[in-house]
Amino acid sequence: MFDIAIILINYNSSKHTINCIQSIIDNTSKKINYQIIITDNCSEKEDYLTLKAFCETISFPNLELHRSNINTGFGGGNMFGVQYSNAKYYAFINNDTLFLNDCLSILKSALDDNKNIGIAGAQAYKENGDFMISLDHFASPAREIIGRNFLEFFNPKKYPKRKKKYSTPIQVNFIPGSFMFLRAADFNEIGGFDTNIFLYYEETDLCLRLAKKSQYAYLIPDAKFIHFHGASTEKSIAIKKELKISLLYIMRKHYGYFGHKVVLTYLILKYFISSIFKPKNWALFILVLNGAPLTKSLKQIQKIKQIH
Repeated sequence: MFDIAIILINYNSSKHTINCIQSIIDNTSKKINYQIIITDNCSEKEDYLTLKAFCETISFPNLELHRSNINTGFGGGNMFGVQYSNAKYYAFINNDTLFLNDCLSILKSALDDNKNIGIAGAQAYKENGDFMISLDHFASPAREIIGRNFLEFFNPKKYPKRKKKYSTPIQVNFIPGSFMFLRAADFNEIGGFDTNIFLYYEETDLCLRLAKKSQYAYLIPDAKFIHFHGASTEKSIAIKKELKISLLYIMRKHYGYFGHKVVLTYLILKYFISSIFKPKNWALFILVLNGAPLTKSLKQIQKIKQIH
């Protein structure tokens, strides 16, 4: 059994994936016994073959590349990779990241020393070295309607400041999906990622379910990495729609009928008004007016692509 299984997802971004893998190998202690598992989430043929060629030539024995013939999304792609793992810990890492130090050893030590840490994240930095927010508050009716700043002012203990740079580990609501480190046993016990979610809010859902078992999220600032934020996902109206579909799914799942209806009503009013001034928001208004169901997700328009 390995100490750590690193799960990466590649989707038409092999250059980032290759650089990420190299940074992991260069910065991880030789004392850590780890494997790297890559899910290619149905990339275009050229991108997949580029990554495949790299994996076949790199001198790292515990590297596996597995291709899915359908884009299973973030949670689904990670669950696809997990089935090939055999480790005590899982590290779910975005491929558009670069390690700045021995993140894995630091996070492993934190979880070994504190059994209350259910999931840990490293401190992210931008490409130019600037600080990047690496914690957040749970998506909730209160956060969506009154905002993060009010929550931080009203209850700073429960909602630590997101824009503050911390020097010691701190308990947070959840850590971003770009870097998540947790025990395989805890992940397996709660059933892993909810694959009903195609993109976005997977980490919120995961951390909420862990917290219900008294396994809390922590930011460990000594572990540091660069995140090329959004490099693997193009911003478009389709992506914005996916955000609202996932958000409302989370509201219904964790805050019940009333919480879901409050947020849904708020979004209907918000996008009706904004669409008057920004016509491109009309599509978002129509989506939420119809309840933003999972049936409208990009997941539902997938086509199987086979590479022979």
